[in-house]
Amino acid sequence: MLAQIKSMSILGIEGKLINIQVDVSDGMPSWEVVGLPDTSIKESKQRVKAALKNIGYYVKSRKIVINLAPASLKKEGSFFDLPIALGLLCDFEIINENDLNDYFFVGELSLDGSINKINGVLPMCIEALKLGIKKAIIPYDNRLEASVVKDLEIYPVKDLAQVINHINHTQSIERFVSNIQDFFIQDNFTNLDFSSVKGQKHIKRALEIAASGGHNCLMIGSPGSR
Repeated sequence: MLAQIKSMSILGIEGKLINIQVDVSDGMPSWEVVGLPDTSIKESKQRVKAALKNIGYYVKSRKIVINLAPASLKKEGSFFDLPIALGLLCDFEIINENDLNDYFFVGELSLDGSINKINGVLPMCIEALKLGIKKAIIPYDNRLEASVVKDLEIYPVKDLAQVINHINHTQSIERFVSNIQDFFIQDNFTNLDFSSVKGQKHIKRALEIAASGGHNCLMIGSPGSR
């Protein structure tokens, strides 16, 4: 049986749609991930299997192939633990794949089934909305960042069991809505400076030179990244 789950990845500073295709069939028991995955994605096998086991679901001994499409795009990070787990649950008929079509899913699983915070949620949400995806199930600790994206329904989750119950309509996850104006209150930024910015050395250096010399500075970006 084949299940397909929508997820997102990061390429530079832009989000990219990734279709997680999970196929479970009879044959020599194995677990293979294809589609240019990095080491952290290949290690998802252990996290997903342990997380499912520790919330009461056992991965049967089957031939399991997981494809991260498009295969031409290199994938990095642990974003795909949650959608991979959901793909397996669809194949084992524990959840209904049709109930997943409106969402994209990202999240790193702990061995006990809890869902950890990830990096890059904001550009993922921006790209998802551009593609017409209206709902996102994301780690609970990423809820504030994701809620900046207007018109995207954010459902923050703390563990895998919560996601399963939501999909099966046995326990709903409350949609998270924030007041975007709270992010722009001046007091929130009084203690921030360039030491709070990771990387971007050349950009920071250029801004320092412009400020010290009283020069003008032109910042260019696409409208969707504002």
